[in-house]
Amino acid sequence: MEVLLWLIPVALGLGGLGLAAFLWALKSGQFDDLDGAAHRILFDDEDTAPLPKDPPEDLRGSIEGSTRR
Repeated sequence: MEVLLWLIPVALGLGGLGLAAFLWALKSGQFDDLDGAAHRILFDDEDTAPLPKDPPEDLRGSIEGSTRR
């Protein structure tokens, strides 16, 4: 029975912490756009840098040497 005097306040405290965390997330806008991330994953990313046309000078010899037999 003495354990209940310890467990009940701990359980109420943890429940209060969970409620406070939920209210904080609600206030900070965590639940504003639930579908946005799900739809955003389906879109292709834009290429930010163009691909180089020629290999760098230091790799040019190794590429040409690997194709010769």
